[in-house]
Amino acid sequence: MDSTELEIVFKKETVSKVLTMFFKDEKTKVSSDAVNLMTEMLKIFAVEATRRSMKQAENEDCDVVDLEHVEKILPELLLDF
Repeated sequence: MDSTELEIVFKKETVSKVLTMFFKDEKTKVSSDAVNLMTEMLKIFAVEATRRSMKQAENEDCDVVDLEHVEKILPELLLDF
């Protein structure tokens, strides 16, 4: 990993709790494999959102990524996932 890159980390406990918040039945459980998969998916999503936002800012000759850049890339990003 390059020294300028940061590692994205999602706590598995947090991901598990977020997933279980949407279950109708409180007895429903999430397997550790499902939590691991969702955690990896969130990492990929965050990296891709960051890269696309940076590219959008670059295309607009901006030195800083702003919320507007994220908003512009978000519809296509969601469709890709």
